Amino acid sequence: MSKDLQKYAHIPLKQKSNRVWRTYEGGALIDRWKNHSPETDGQMPEQWIMSTVTARGNGRPENEGLSLIETPEGTFSLKELIKANKELYLGEGLAKKYGTTGVLIKMLDSMERLTVQVHPDKAYAKTVFNSEFGKTESWYVLNTREINGKKSVVYMGFKKHVTKALWQTHFENQDIEGMLDCLHKIEVQPGDAFMIYGGVPHAIGAGCFLMEVQEPTDYTMRVEKTTPAGLKIGPELIHQGVGEAKMLECFHYDTFTMEEALNEWKIEPEVLEQTEAYTLKTLFNIKHTNCFGLSELLLNGEHTIKGNACFYVAVIYSGAGQMICNGKTYSYTQGDEIFISAAISELTFKSDTASKILLCYPPN
Repeated sequence: MSKDLQKYAHIPLKQKSNRVWRTYEGGALIDRWKNHSPETDGQMPEQWIMSTVTARGNGRPENEGLSLIETPEGTFSLKELIKANKELYLGEGLAKKYGTTGVLIKMLDSMERLTVQVHPDKAYAKTVFNSEFGKTESWYVLNTREINGKKSVVYMGFKKHVTKALWQTHFENQDIEGMLDCLHKIEVQPGDAFMIYGGVPHAIGAGCFLMEVQEPTDYTMRVEKTTPAGLKIGPELIHQGVGEAKMLECFHYDTFTMEEALNEWKIEPEVLEQTEAYTLKTLFNIKHTNCFGLSELLLNGEHTIKGNACFYVAVIYSGAGQMICNGKTYSYTQGDEIFISAAISELTFKSDTASKILLCYPPN
């Protein structure tokens, strides 16, 4: 079987829908992006893209979160395909260093504010979870909507007055307003980009539709024991089984003014190439992190991407057209998520309608 699956490394691979349950509600803007009707908010507010990671949650399906690819021989998980020949799918460097994609991509749409949380940095993840990966992540805001008349915001980073003792007191008392007051509140609009490094406290507010590119784990430490909508959160989703004291050690207790916070975490996109046919921008790159990369291709014509010895993922945010790969033509349309293996040395995108294509890259 493994030998047969290697041939799929030479064609663009489209993912089947991969919605994931979370403790917060949302998802209507994912439906809109996918051209699904009706557009519904519920407990499946995330779409995981090209995932070889299972979601963490009590009572959920065993393989929830794993991406599935439909082929003429049946449906296979991306994890199975990669296992058939890691070097062919991932690239030699990634295959040897990690043996996995090294990245997780999500589309996330929040109808309510997410719980205040933090993710581990690599050192904490290695010590506490015996994991090579922490959960540094990035947010690229694609759309917003007002919920109950309120504009979209995010929260991140401790204000100057915060100490570990104050944070622990707010947690023990479940003083939610006190915790939110410890964080900088930032109004967001489409096009805003942020890095959220491991250890930085944060929360995504209501009405945010964003792409999240991150290290490939689902380690989340939460300090709210009840979601804003009133859902009780069990201990395993609060502290991931390590206990509350150890959970509080996951936070970095550095403090910032608002100006310092924006300088630290808000990223300005840069134009790399521009012609009449396309504009290529870099959003997150080696200047910000060695964990992943994200670029944006605005296409009104055609553009050829040369392989660089590792895979990448193309997410079609809008538009439609064709991909020319190894002499064959494949269609793409809004809502598609496409895995391009390291074995593909060249791929040309040719738009029929103006397209926005998000290009996601693994570590380095």
